[in-house]
Amino acid sequence: MAPTDDTGQLAQQAPARGTTPPHRPPIDGAAVPNARMPRWLPRAMVLALALVGAFQLGSWAFHQLTGLLINVLIAFFLALAIEPAVSWMAARGMRRGLATALVFLAVMVASAGFVTLLGSMLAGQIITMIEDFPEYLDSVINWINTHFQTELKRVDIQEGLLRSDWLRNYVQNSATGVLDVSAQVIGGLFQLLTITLFSFYFAADGPRLRRALCSVLPPARQAEVLRAWEIAVNKTGGYLYSRGLMALVSGVAHYILLEFLGVPYAPVLAVWVGLVSQFIPTIGTYLAGALPMLIAFTVDPWYALWVLAFVVVYQQFENYVLQPKLTAKTVDVHPAVAFGSVIAGTALLGAVGALIAIPAVATLQAFLGAYVRRYDVTDDPRVHGHRGPGAGAGAGAGAGRFARVRRLWERGPEAVRAEGAGARADVAEGSAAGE
Repeated sequence: MAPTDDTGQLAQQAPARGTTPPHRPPIDGAAVPNARMPRWLPRAMVLALALVGAFQLGSWAFHQLTGLLINVLIAFFLALAIEPAVSWMAARGMRRGLATALVFLAVMVASAGFVTLLGSMLAGQIITMIEDFPEYLDSVINWINTHFQTELKRVDIQEGLLRSDWLRNYVQNSATGVLDVSAQVIGGLFQLLTITLFSFYFAADGPRLRRALCSVLPPARQAEVLRAWEIAVNKTGGYLYSRGLMALVSGVAHYILLEFLGVPYAPVLAVWVGLVSQFIPTIGTYLAGALPMLIAFTVDPWYALWVLAFVVVYQQFENYVLQPKLTAKTVDVHPAVAFGSVIAGTALLGAVGALIAIPAVATLQAFLGAYVRRYDVTDDPRVHGHRGPGAGAGAGAGAGRFARVRRLWERGPEAVRAEGAGARADVAEGSAAGE
């Protein structure tokens, strides 16, 4: 038996010399005397808090600087668009700063002239509509009195409109909104000035900017950056110039129609249609045609139908004939991809995204095309739209018969009769051999 003490417990035996006493589990509620916090835990906690704080600070700064970043992005694409013209003049001995200033001066003069003409047109039309409003109102009142057996009078309608609470509230809200409109105009002018200054510096100091960017990259990366920059310049400039050429063609075509119909302000309306229809893809033609249709409707309702028909026909001509020839070497983007990129750009950046979406997608497509490896497509009927070998064979036989009929038609009626006589002779010989 093991020795026990007076309390009846087993006596503790001393461990043998040179051996380690067995580990005993701690009693519940008692702290382990040698337990310590890991050394990495405080540093990890501080690092996590620092990362969270840096993320919050970066997110706040990004939201505060979103407007500035969008302005810089617009300025960068504008500088890429005018880069070919500036480089062309700089290659002939002109300083880049002076060349950039001349290009911006030409753009601003053209824009100011267009805005002035459009504003005068709208002001003239508004004045005409106000002067002719009593006649329009009388005609509407006479039509209502004739068809609905009423006795409305223009004087009663005018007095009721002037005394209405709706008109009073509208005038008060318009008066309070004048300050908001003025603030928006001032903000728009400041934004335009910011974009102009950034785009001027990007275009005038383009070589210096490229050298500064390449100085922090290894030689292999420098070549890739310069190649991407060149692709962006070509695609953006090509997009702008091809769209400008199509806008010129569209404006001339619509000017001829509007001048033939006798619609007022035909030159301004033609410029409006040309610009809006080209820089808003796919649906821009229909949006641009709404204003000429409205002006033509004031002249004659049938003229509005003529303008609508011409807009629809010209849109098809532009999509299938003009645009593929002008944009084949500059911005070769599928129409579905272009429309999707415009929608995505509008969702991300609004009207600015809609304008820069197509050159951005064209640049990305051209840059990725230089690194994506392509293979020869197999000669399978399904590649050409046939669902199986049988369909491919049937299509081939049908194509052969069509080519044979076409050759006979080109040779004339005598060849058709000779072919028919030969076929009858073959049938007769086959019948005789069967007998």
